[in-house]
Amino acid sequence: MANQGPAYYSPYPAATYEGVITPPEGKALLLEDVVDEEIAMREIARVMLTSENATIFPGPQVLYGWNEEAKKKATLIKEMAEVLNAKMIPMYDYRPKYPKIDAEVEINPNHPNLTIWHNNIKAAIFIGVHCHYANVALKIVRAETDCYTIAICGLSGHEDAMATLRDQHSHELEKFIKIAKEVKAELGK
Repeated sequence: MANQGPAYYSPYPAATYEGVITPPEGKALLLEDVVDEEIAMREIARVMLTSENATIFPGPQVLYGWNEEAKKKATLIKEMAEVLNAKMIPMYDYRPKYPKIDAEVEINPNHPNLTIWHNNIKAAIFIGVHCHYANVALKIVRAETDCYTIAICGLSGHEDAMATLRDQHSHELEKFIKIAKEVKAELGK
């Protein structure tokens, strides 16, 4: 069995070392604060609607129609992008493509900052990305860019995102789209 490395062994800061943990069931995380899910949804919609080059990064769990839930989520994510006036750049392949990726058309969890920098993205939603890859990508983006990151997760969320919604399935995505439409109207967008 390997010895464990010391805390702070990672070259990137980790939110858990700063005491930030994922929110409990029924709650969400905005920076370091645990809030009601609807409050977080409103803030996420506001940030996406007011940030330069807002982008959604859908991952393999929603890009490939491997079950009915994935197909439904994919349709809802497309609607979400339309409501938020957001671009979509897929994270369809996790294999490292060092030293070069085409940052115009894809994002890779091994160097997501390249896509963020290249496209000058100031707010981004990660959705349908397997948690272990989302954790790596969010730490790198957090450390290397000024992009406001949002994790919409089907499990317990991601503490390294600036905002995280947990247990998000089709019903919750429909709720988010409804709230985003309300916020869009309030902003006159």
